[in-house]
Amino acid sequence: MKIHNPIGRQLRERALRAKAAVAATAAALLASGTLISGTPSAHADAPAAPPRMTDGSGLTQTGEATGTATNFVITVKTAAVAGEHHIRILLPDDYATAPAKRYPVLYFLHGASDDPANPGLAYPALAATQKMITVIPDGGRRGWYTDWRDQNTAAGAQKWETFHIGQVLPFIDANLRTIADKKARAVAGISMGGFGALHYAQRHPDLFRQVASLSGANDLSVNHLVIRGAVVATLTNVGAPFCGSSSGTTCALDFGPAVSSDAVFGSPYPVFNADRLWNEADPTSHMGILADAGIGVALYTGNGNGSPANAEFWAESATVHAKNALEARGYPVHYVNYGNGSGWGTTCKGGHDSGCWTQDLTDYVPRLEAAFAEA
Repeated sequence: MKIHNPIGRQLRERALRAKAAVAATAAALLASGTLISGTPSAHADAPAAPPRMTDGSGLTQTGEATGTATNFVITVKTAAVAGEHHIRILLPDDYATAPAKRYPVLYFLHGASDDPANPGLAYPALAATQKMITVIPDGGRRGWYTDWRDQNTAAGAQKWETFHIGQVLPFIDANLRTIADKKARAVAGISMGGFGALHYAQRHPDLFRQVASLSGANDLSVNHLVIRGAVVATLTNVGAPFCGSSSGTTCALDFGPAVSSDAVFGSPYPVFNADRLWNEADPTSHMGILADAGIGVALYTGNGNGSPANAEFWAESATVHAKNALEARGYPVHYVNYGNGSGWGTTCKGGHDSGCWTQDLTDYVPRLEAAFAEA
C-alpha cells in the first residue's frame, strides 16, 4: 500500500526548482566570465593589488603590502638596522599591463624625522611619472644614511648604508622589472636625504648615473659647524634644527633614544684631527668623485628668507659650497636657488619644507626622465 506524503513531495519539488535555478545562474555567470572553473574572479571594478615581493638580500617582509598597485608600502625587517622599516614604491601606470617593459629607478631619500609611510613623500611629480620606478626606503629619523661608527648604542643596530645599498637595491632589482644598470639608476633626497644622496653617489659611483640634493645638509666640514651641530642635535635628541618632514611644516621632536654625539661619525670636534670621519663623510670635500665618474648633478636650495632661524638659510650656504666645488673643476651642475620662493611654484615661500620640494621635483623629474632616455 502506498502512503501519500504531500509535504515530502512539496519539499522535493522545491529542491528541484532551487537546483535548476542555481544551475541557470551558474551558466549565466560562466557565460559572463564572472565564474571560471567554479572560482569567483575579481570584479572588474576591484582595484589591482600591489605586485607580490619575494624576501631576499637580507630583507624579510612582515605583513601584507598596503596601498594601490602603483603606490604601495611594504614593511621589512633586517639584521642591519633595529626594528621594522617601511619602503614606499611608486610604479608607472602601465607596469602591470606591459610585462615586457623595464624601467629605470630613482631612489628617493627622505629627511630627518620622516617615514616612507608618510603619504606626503609620494610627491605629485614622482607619482605622475610614467617613465621610471621610484623607491623611497626608510632612512630612520636620524639615520644619516651611513653605517654608524658605534653599533652598541641604545638605538640598536644602525647600518643604514648596508641596508640601502647592500639590501634594498638588490631586493628591488630582484622583484621588479628594473634596468639593473648604473645608466638607469639615480639617487636624490631632501634635507638629511640630500646629504644621503650625495654621500651614496660619492661612495658608490659605479651604481648611480644621476644625483640630486634638495635643500641638502651637504656640508659636514669645519666650514659648516652649524650643520654638524644639527646632526648632533638629532643624535642627542635635543631638538629638530634641520627637520626634513614632508608633512607640511610639522616635524617630530622625538628622534629616538639619545645617543652620543660621536655615534655616527665619531667626535665632531675639530681638535687634533678628531673629526676626521666627519671630513671623510663631507660631500663638499668629495664632489670631484662625481665629476670623475660623469654623474649628473642637480642642486636645489632657497634662502630661508635670510633668517638664520630657518634651516633653509643654512642649506643654502651648504649647497653653494657643493656647487662651487664642481664649478671649480669646470664640471656642469644644474643649480637652482629660488631665494624666497617667489615664482617657484605656488606653495614655496623659500623655507625648508614640502612647499618648495614639490616644485623642486616638478623641475627635476622631467630632467631625470630625459637623462635616462638619453642614456
